[in-house]
Amino acid sequence: MKKHNFSAGPCILPESVIKKASEAIINFNNDNLSLIEISHRSKPFVDVIEKAQNLALELLGLQNQGYKALYLQGGASTQFLMTAYNLLHKKAAYLNTGTWSDKSIKEAKLFGEVVEVASSKDKNFSYIPKGYSIPIDADYFHCTSNNTIFGTQMKEFPSFNGVNVCDMSSDIFSRQLDFSKFDLIYAGAQKNMGPAGATLVVIKEEILGKVERAIPSMLSYKVHLDKDSMFNTPAVFAVYVSMLTLEWLKGLGGISFIEKVNQQKADLLYNEIDRNPLFKGFVAKEDRSNMNATFNLVDESLKSTFDNLWKEAGINGLNGHRSVGGYRASMYNALPLYSVQALVDVMQDLERKQK
Repeated sequence: MKKHNFSAGPCILPESVIKKASEAIINFNNDNLSLIEISHRSKPFVDVIEKAQNLALELLGLQNQGYKALYLQGGASTQFLMTAYNLLHKKAAYLNTGTWSDKSIKEAKLFGEVVEVASSKDKNFSYIPKGYSIPIDADYFHCTSNNTIFGTQMKEFPSFNGVNVCDMSSDIFSRQLDFSKFDLIYAGAQKNMGPAGATLVVIKEEILGKVERAIPSMLSYKVHLDKDSMFNTPAVFAVYVSMLTLEWLKGLGGISFIEKVNQQKADLLYNEIDRNPLFKGFVAKEDRSNMNATFNLVDESLKSTFDNLWKEAGINGLNGHRSVGGYRASMYNALPLYSVQALVDVMQDLERKQK
């Protein structure tokens, strides 16, 4: 039996997607060629990447609104750099809500002034700052919608009339938002969309061309847009699996459908964390992530007992990040509700054993 996969990334994928992807490695499109050995410029793969781009825009509701979807390499970490390289002329505003925000701020400082409008570092990033203001003369505002390590998620986004940039690596396609409020969205595929190797960038073309610096070709959004994600060889397998995953999501009913399922999963686990006296949540309740639930044992002496229980139950990837400790249950789109129930059953079993 397949394990209950709570890994924070690479993420769990739908079984049907894994099956189709594995078949494509052997024989893609019944051409007696493997997907991973065909030319990236052949019509079969060009069809794949075009479909992946169109599906991304369709699911986000951004078709025919001046947006383009790119599949690049280098992960979100390269996007920390590319965002500033392409958009930061004089000053940028950043909201600091965790490790990845911290890293994006570090990269942006190489290109100009960075205003940290607010930070939750004072409490180990266990909440989302609120009530801050964004300089009206900022070239752009950057935020991270969901914080994989600490388990916080932005439920509301500030109103900024300038360019809005968001790192949605770990919750893209998981909930309904007005995505047209963002001018640039980027997300590493491996958190909620596909295997490691591809990064989705959704960008409004009109925001480019405002900086005076020369931009190296590989780091230029315009170059990648002009070449339609084909400036260099794309991550063929990662793009294909992302396409399959987006097809799967569309077939279920899209973001509106999966948001309800994700809420069920989050409610089930958080209700148990709050009810069970042996556990406590790590972050402020109003800022809890529906994707990454972080929690700790009240009594650390129970750790080995609890660890043995969840491992015996076929649960994988539950250990928390070293920055937080404790446990982290990542409940991405493809994680079934019964996997969350399996974890809750183990938590209740631990409680019974202590009585």
